[in-house]
Amino acid sequence: MQTRTFGASDLQCSAIGFGTWALGSDWWGPHEDPDELVSRALELGVTFFDTADTYGQGLNEELVGAALRRAGPRRQDIQLATKFGYVIDSRRTAHAESERPQDFSPAHLRRALEASLRRLDTDYVDLYQLHNPRMDAIDSDELFAELEAVKAEGKIRHYGVALGPKIGWRDEGVAALARRSITSLQTVYNLLEQEPGSEFLELAERRGVGVLARVPTSSGLLEGNLTLDTRFEGNDHRRHRPRSWLVEGLQKVEQLAFLHRGGERTLAQGAFQFILAQPAIGCVVHTINTRAQLEEWAAASDTPPLGADELAALDELYRSNFGLAVTA
Repeated sequence: MQTRTFGASDLQCSAIGFGTWALGSDWWGPHEDPDELVSRALELGVTFFDTADTYGQGLNEELVGAALRRAGPRRQDIQLATKFGYVIDSRRTAHAESERPQDFSPAHLRRALEASLRRLDTDYVDLYQLHNPRMDAIDSDELFAELEAVKAEGKIRHYGVALGPKIGWRDEGVAALARRSITSLQTVYNLLEQEPGSEFLELAERRGVGVLARVPTSSGLLEGNLTLDTRFEGNDHRRHRPRSWLVEGLQKVEQLAFLHRGGERTLAQGAFQFILAQPAIGCVVHTINTRAQLEEWAAASDTPPLGADELAALDELYRSNFGLAVTA
């Protein structure tokens, strides 16, 4: 497993991280035993674990903390990232999957951090991220002063911004990169969905910030196992994707066979290598819920890096929308 450094900071981690979101829910389909997955991840050299207090209303942090405790790594050998900003004990504003109310006040930051530390069974967090902040949070000098305060107290090592839940929120990302002393910015970025991630990457490189790329396989399209007959059932969040995403996406995937490089990489590993080729990337984080996924993706950083010809071909495909008509 290769290691990466977040920009100009001293935050180093495995090039491939463990997105733990699925361990506390069925929004990405059924998952295998969290203890076994975390233990195997550590064996494979994965050191970066990304969670959030809102995942399962704290359950995810508890699962991650317990799994790591049982696996027994030295605390200094792993990097724990979590997020704050939602009032997790409040009702959702509309339906069962709508966003909860947010609170980015300094007082809420303190309460949320102490609760996360208890659930994760640790006395510090390596990376504390604003979770889906709007511009008012980015504009809050009081919030960032409090982040500096808890950092000085040793309760967090670094802080950053996690944008989402969908692609976008460009203005918030640009403002955070330009005006705040963040270590990281997390966003959707993959070879099929590059905007506004490419703009963030350029600015992050200039500012000495590391980018956390999530959804590296475009919600499974770049894993090579979806077909036109695929249906997303139950709570699988991909059921919210439009049908055109699947239909057009599969037409694009058909043009990516060269990424296999004669069997040296899987399609997903080629997709990971595309992201790792971007200088500002600090870590690639994918939601993991099976050992098979973990084995394949953890090995991605040790597969052949993309050559200049492959990167040029991907750039041309993306600029031409893979030869497909642009849909509204």
